[in-house]
Amino acid sequence: MNQNKSLLANPLFILLFISTWVGLILSSSFSWQVLIGYVHFTLLGVVGAIFANSTGAGGGVIFIPMFNQLNFTEVESVATSFAIQCFGMTAGAITWYHHYHTEKTDLRLWQGFKRIISLTSITSILTISLALYLSIPSPASLTFSFSWFSLVLGLFIIITIYSFKGSKERSQLAPYDYIALLVIGIFGGAITAWLSVGVGEIVAIYLIVRRFDINMAVACAVIISAISVWFAIFHLQVDIYWQVVLFAGPAAVVGGIFAKTIVTHLSATKLKLFFACWLLISGLAGVIS
Repeated sequence: MNQNKSLLANPLFILLFISTWVGLILSSSFSWQVLIGYVHFTLLGVVGAIFANSTGAGGGVIFIPMFNQLNFTEVESVATSFAIQCFGMTAGAITWYHHYHTEKTDLRLWQGFKRIISLTSITSILTISLALYLSIPSPASLTFSFSWFSLVLGLFIIITIYSFKGSKERSQLAPYDYIALLVIGIFGGAITAWLSVGVGEIVAIYLIVRRFDINMAVACAVIISAISVWFAIFHLQVDIYWQVVLFAGPAAVVGGIFAKTIVTHLSATKLKLFFACWLLISGLAGVIS
């Protein structure tokens, strides 16, 4: 926690961050009249990144429902969500990895950390790249797919909250865990290519169900999501709504940095309930509409 505070309190970091953000805005081709209408997306970026990096869910869980309400096209929604996540998830991933490197490298419960990330990330980016390069269409519309994905995931989390209560936390990856992570990377990568969320959420839930350390599950999910969105964005650059990204993207960096502090102060049960409730609310709203 102190490390996060010292980073934000560092005058050089603050100056560099603000200068880069202002530079991006000033160098944009949009008029001030246009840009002023997108200032409120700063709050969306902060909130989305805090939620994403404190639960392991991609920021698209926040962004996609909002973009649907703003009548973005499906491709614009997914591409813009990926672009914002490149900021927020990357900041969160760096923060979580620093937490691991400085505090968890010798902890038995985190010994599978790098292996989980490596295996799932490689299969995820291969599937994402293939799906986007070949323009493989989603089986259903973005709204329908996202809503049902959120509902199923939210219900599954609630079911597992008390089912595994009291059992001992695991530290060792079993042989079938490697197979499961391989499958998650493949199918989660495809879902991510279509919805901008998927692989991180599924990894987090799988690790929680398997009784691995809750903080490690979130850290793995955040880093895997960060790696995945960077590979996805190369295929969707022309469809990004840059007016939104100019404000929500850099703001997401702030949320990504603060998220680790939030998650380390929440109990596993509270964290999962928070995650599940948001998924259920957003999923039900999409289904009803």
